[in-house]
Amino acid sequence: MGESVTYKILREHLVDGTLDPGSEIGIRIDQTLTQDATGTMAYLQFEAMGIPRVKTELSVSYVDHNTLQMGFENADDHRYLQTMNANFGIHYSRAGNGICHQVHLERFGRPGATLLGSDSHTPTGGGIGMIAIGAGGLDVAVAMGGGPFYLACHRVVNIMLTGSLRPWVSAKDVILTVLGILTTKGNVGTVVEYTGPGVATLSVPERATITNMGAELGVTTSVFPSDEVTRAFLKAQGREAAWIELVPDSDAVYHRTIEIDLASVEPMVACPHSPDAIKRAAELRGMKITQVAIGSCTNASYKDLATVAKILAGKKAHPDVSLIVAPGSRQVFEMIARDGSLADLIASGARIMESACGFCIGSGQAPVTEGVSLRTNNRNFEGRSGTESAQVYLVSPELAALSAIAGELVNPLERPVAEYPSVAVPDRFIVDDSMIVPPSPTPVDIFRGPNIGEPPYTEPLLDSIAGVVGARLGDKITTDHIMPAGARLKYRSNIPKYAQFVFEGVDPAFAAAALANKQKGVYTAVVAGQSYGQGSSREHAAICPMHLGVRLVIAKSFERIHSANLVNFGIVPLVFANPTDYDAIVKGDAFTVSNLREAVKSMKTVTVKIGGKNCELEIVASERQREILLAGGLLNYTKQAR
Repeated sequence: MGESVTYKILREHLVDGTLDPGSEIGIRIDQTLTQDATGTMAYLQFEAMGIPRVKTELSVSYVDHNTLQMGFENADDHRYLQTMNANFGIHYSRAGNGICHQVHLERFGRPGATLLGSDSHTPTGGGIGMIAIGAGGLDVAVAMGGGPFYLACHRVVNIMLTGSLRPWVSAKDVILTVLGILTTKGNVGTVVEYTGPGVATLSVPERATITNMGAELGVTTSVFPSDEVTRAFLKAQGREAAWIELVPDSDAVYHRTIEIDLASVEPMVACPHSPDAIKRAAELRGMKITQVAIGSCTNASYKDLATVAKILAGKKAHPDVSLIVAPGSRQVFEMIARDGSLADLIASGARIMESACGFCIGSGQAPVTEGVSLRTNNRNFEGRSGTESAQVYLVSPELAALSAIAGELVNPLERPVAEYPSVAVPDRFIVDDSMIVPPSPTPVDIFRGPNIGEPPYTEPLLDSIAGVVGARLGDKITTDHIMPAGARLKYRSNIPKYAQFVFEGVDPAFAAAALANKQKGVYTAVVAGQSYGQGSSREHAAICPMHLGVRLVIAKSFERIHSANLVNFGIVPLVFANPTDYDAIVKGDAFTVSNLREAVKSMKTVTVKIGGKNCELEIVASERQREILLAGGLLNYTKQAR
């Protein structure tokens, strides 16, 4: 029986368990990446482990999220990162060098390697033939210390691509088509692997767009084979030596196969407020717009922006449209500057932003009240843009550029084929790694500003817990709902401060009430519906509730990264054995649970009395995760094991 690319890489890196779908495995991690919104806490946790130097092949710390230095907090944290990284063997990518996923693809990713990143869009690396996985910062810290990364062995879904894309149709339309098929729910424990003759028609940047937004499916990662297209990309980056051929066996077995003829794909749009609210562009043509934002780790490659520049050349953005363009990396920025593309973008009226996450995470460029914003990024959760009433639609760079000129959403297929500006991936990229600071060979003083706190610890799991239901929420609660991003991210290293904003946009009274209860010895439970914890890998969505006294989260289902993060910080994730029990629970209900430690040790279910009714709840944790819960979290568990 042949193997998929996924299983070939996992088998090569397997250090614990067996490759049986559903069972827990531990894999060796070759590379790690962090970004500054999650990295500060990850490195504080790494320091707390007492390990003198990272043990990975390569670890890189990127500054790309909080580059707007309004106040001292972000600047201080960046200085902490640089000095800490220098001491512990970590490369530091300075602010302005680019978005972590774009830069890592360009300069460090290698086929056949494993990559663990403290950002949910780390699967971008799958575009180059890596098993690249997003995780919480504490999991990344453990991997940097040489520990395995544990996860459920996956079922692999094969998306077989045939044909080739038509002019005016892009890789973004491919992943939006996939989201329309698989949706954002029900894909936990899955890897998506792309195969078929259509793969060879897609460049590495196009593949990376598809694997990047695979995160929105809720899958662990997505992966393409490493072929001659991959080799050409690495050669153009001056890294051909990193290439290996890595393709599935002809008789590889998959859990499910979905066939997509690329020639049949058409321009698609993800409508507010979910990446799987998919419609054809033809259905929305003529919709008036107020903003177009082009960039992010999804669509800010050289190919993307050179294509946009050719569309905009000699034209002006509509007077009612604010046009924003942000290159994904300094490499891309310099290349479009040198070939004239940047001049065409500026002449069109585009506002040029730095190479950072920016508008994608709500850090600047918020739309006008009730504005309609077309964006090439990967998420359009309500309020994420910084404007609660805005309507954000996710589109391809081609559709975005054409619509910016027209002032309304355009169906690109209505444009003449002869006008399509075909752009090839360059034979040679500009390579300048001078803004990536290598580790120091000698010790340096670590800078710790007043915004840097201590890594959070929890007590070992209590046997009996009593408290109240502090929030009763619906389906698809994202980590943005739990912990707001944007301007609030500057408090990421100061847990007591950041915790004041838990559920700020959902229930502004939650944080103060939970903290008051904690001070009285009363714990808090959170109750939610399907797919709790969608979106970012931001572990603060577990850390900050833990700080407020949350010890149980009960949901109909969880997303993978957030469920693991809850365990890592001593919060027990539970699902309803009888989903109808959810209907009877209201905010403010008292709850009690006894014999919890024994239940976590050896039982599948635990009985929690909520509002006077006994609810049977299933514990969402592997055998190893149960040990972590008993210890009070992964940091306690790791220190005990050393």
